[in-house]
Amino acid sequence: QVQLVESGGGLVQAGGSLRLSCAASGRAFNIYAMGWFRQAPGKEREFVAGISSGTGITYYANSVKGRSTISRDNTKNTVDLQMNSLKPEDTAIYYCARAKIGLPRVDPSDYDYWGQGTQVTVAS
Repeated sequence: QVQLVESGGGLVQAGGSLRLSCAASGRAFNIYAMGWFRQAPGKEREFVAGISSGTGITYYANSVKGRSTISRDNTKNTVDLQMNSLKPEDTAIYYCARAKIGLPRVDPSDYDYWGQGTQVTVAS
């Protein structure tokens, strides 16, 4: 069984930084793409960033491109999201998810395992 546990959320001032981490249990972590999604109150869950298996090609939503970096450590079964220059509109619950294949997708239905989420609040 796969379990994903996020950490690193919190309250930060606009312009600040946070580093979210996701620890995965289970086998074959390295053969699946991983993604970060977020969901703000009253809004649908949206793709933030993804990283492929193997060479670790990265993908970002336009809203965070240039401000965020996703990375993975296949020896530790972890995937991190470094977020800089945070804005109030980044406020949301952030979820780590495992893709069904080796390439990340923006559609949440292409992910089969999810963490419980970690709250990120950016104060103006």
